[in-house]
Amino acid sequence: MKHFVGIVGGTNVGSTNRKLLQYMAQHFASEAEIELVEIGNLPVFNKPQNKVLPSAVLPLVEKIEQADGVIISTPEYDHSAPAALMNVLNWLSYGVYPFVDKPVMITGCSYGTLGSSRAQAHLRQMLDAPELKARIMPSSEFLLGHSLAAFDDQGQLQDAEQVQRLTGLFHDFCLFVDITKQLTETLEADKVAAANFDWKKGSAS
Repeated sequence: MKHFVGIVGGTNVGSTNRKLLQYMAQHFASEAEIELVEIGNLPVFNKPQNKVLPSAVLPLVEKIEQADGVIISTPEYDHSAPAALMNVLNWLSYGVYPFVDKPVMITGCSYGTLGSSRAQAHLRQMLDAPELKARIMPSSEFLLGHSLAAFDDQGQLQDAEQVQRLTGLFHDFCLFVDITKQLTETLEADKVAAANFDWKKGSAS
C-alpha cells in the first residue's frame, strides 16, 4: 500500500483544506495511507548560516523522504499560497532536499468560487524552483469552491461530481507515483544540482 504525506496548507483551526485531506484519508483508506501533517508549529524561516535546521522541521523532512508522494491542500490568501506554507517550503529547501523528484499532488479549497486556483498556480511555481524540483502531477487541479458548505456533519464531501473528479485525480496520482518511481536515473544528480544551485550565477555552482 502506498504511503502519502498530506500537508495541511494553512493554520486555521477550522480549515476546510484540513477537512479535504481528512476526507481523502478516509475515502481512499483501502488504496493508500495518507498521513496528515500540520505546519503551525514551525518557526519562521530565518536562513541560519550554519544550515542547522530547527528540531521541529526534521521530522517533516524524514516523513517526506520516506513517503511515496506528497499531497498539499492549499487555501488562497491575497491571490497566493499562505505565508505559513511558503515558510515550510523555505525550510524544506535549505540544506535539505526531500522534494527533489518527489511526486506531488496539489489540491485546494476556498470559501469563494475559484477554489484556490491562483494559490495552486503559485504553489506550482514554488515547487518547480531549483532547490525543490518536485515532480508535480500535471493538469490535475482539484478546486473546491464554496468549501464551507461542501462537507456534511460527518466530514463527507457532498457533491457527487466533486467526489468523482477527486477520485479520478487520486487514481491518476497513484499511477503518476508508479511511473515516477521508474524515473530514477537522474535522482542523485538532481539532488546535487539542487544543493549546488547558486542564485548569483543562476545555475549550479
